[in-house]
Amino acid sequence: MIIRQAIIRHGRRIATRPRLPAIRSFASEVDIESIEASLDRSLKETHSIESLLQNESSDTVAQIDNESHTTPEYKYDQVAENYRSIKRQQTLTSHLGTSLTPHYTPHTLLTHPPPPSEISLPLLLASQSHLGHSTSLWNPLNSRYIFGIRSGIHIISLDITAAHLRRACRVVSGVTERGGLVLFVGTRKGQDRCVVNAAKLARGCHLFERWTPGSITNGHQILGRCRMQVVDEFDQAIPGLENELLERPVLKPDLVVCLNPLENWVMLHECGLHGIPTVGIIDTDANPTWVTYPIPANDDSLRCVQLIAGVLGKAGEEGQMRRSERAKRGEVTYQPEAFELKTPEGEMKTGGDQEAVHHAGGSG
Repeated sequence: MIIRQAIIRHGRRIATRPRLPAIRSFASEVDIESIEASLDRSLKETHSIESLLQNESSDTVAQIDNESHTTPEYKYDQVAENYRSIKRQQTLTSHLGTSLTPHYTPHTLLTHPPPPSEISLPLLLASQSHLGHSTSLWNPLNSRYIFGIRSGIHIISLDITAAHLRRACRVVSGVTERGGLVLFVGTRKGQDRCVVNAAKLARGCHLFERWTPGSITNGHQILGRCRMQVVDEFDQAIPGLENELLERPVLKPDLVVCLNPLENWVMLHECGLHGIPTVGIIDTDANPTWVTYPIPANDDSLRCVQLIAGVLGKAGEEGQMRRSERAKRGEVTYQPEAFELKTPEGEMKTGGDQEAVHHAGGSG
């Protein structure tokens, strides 16, 4: 009864109210003027950018002639002017921005290795020379080289590494100064470039492939066809003595530098049988008694291997330079083996003369 009275009382008022579409009642009103204003602003910005580009490059791209299929000659004066403008801008803005301070560049260890005098603990630390192997893989003979343990890995003492590396540099420098032959060996992947570079610096031989067993113990059969030559104190070849060297035994290296002793233990054993001193990188899982002059360091880090090989190569280069300087003064720093060679003129050359026999070539 109450509902019926309410409908009768307010029904006429509701019926006379204007009706809006349902979609119109739920939709929000759109400001068309703001949209048109934003479009006008974007068009003005586009036109301003186009005008700037046109003013920046006054010369347009030359059109190709349909008949001759060529383009007209360019204005070389304009090109030169543009180049001078760019250089002028570079000069004006070169002082802006941040300046890069000297930072560590690992690639210089291969291209420009440091000399032995620049060996430092920060350099060895940056090369990851202190990282050893897991404690379960260690060799107890390396206990004197280990500084401590961190996260289950042995840490090599960098003080001992620097001392042993300096000692190895003195050995390599002394051998090359006395005209000795140094063989650099590194057969792991990625060690070929540093091995070749070190051999070039020390004027020695290199080996970055698999070592052939018996190259020292049975060298006459394996390396019997290697060409040899006679050189003087200035490392200049003396021609005419090739036939006299056919019956001579194969030359043996005076020093062997091994970058991965674990894979070349056969070579180290042959060197030990013939009394050839060796220098090697000894990690915590290797046996330091395999080499004559061990260098405790991380042999798995290519950066560390490149550093050690480069430093030893630089040491060999310093020895060669000292030998050359003494040769210019008439001093010979080595005594060749006792042998007699007949020169093309018929004179006898004995071991007391200033000649020596070396391999022709740089690979072992």
